[in-house]
Amino acid sequence: MAVRPRKAAQKDATPPAGRWRVIAYWVMALIALCGLADATFLTVMHLTGDDSVCGPSSGCSTVLSSVYASFSGIPTAAFGAVAYFIVFSSAVCAVFGYRRAPELLALTVTVMFLVTLWFLYLQAFVIHAFCPFCLLSAALTFVLAGIAITVFPAR
Repeated sequence: MAVRPRKAAQKDATPPAGRWRVIAYWVMALIALCGLADATFLTVMHLTGDDSVCGPSSGCSTVLSSVYASFSGIPTAAFGAVAYFIVFSSAVCAVFGYRRAPELLALTVTVMFLVTLWFLYLQAFVIHAFCPFCLLSAALTFVLAGIAITVFPAR
């Protein structure tokens, strides 16, 4: 009698694509929580006018006091906090199988990426100052976009 190789051993070695997608959603949710904390911190800094955490040599006060730091009296970082919350919520919902959650996640990350590019342009060429916490938010958004590109391939 011939012994057949076990196919189950091969399947265990490489997890299915769905499992990697779930892991990617959880990673996106954790990154979004970090971004939410950062954006909330920036919102509080803007509202209180306290930039002592950044230090005297950074451009926090320059960036947070610029005309681009608020829109209709609402700090732009507050919009970022809402966006990060949407990313967190939709990533968690996607893990649990909500069909529309990945679409909302992809749309939100795309908008965040484009807005981040705009704010980086403003800091570099208009304001001529960089806020380290704003740059952290930009980095988190770029990582989210990179993960989104791998999770949501072009159709």
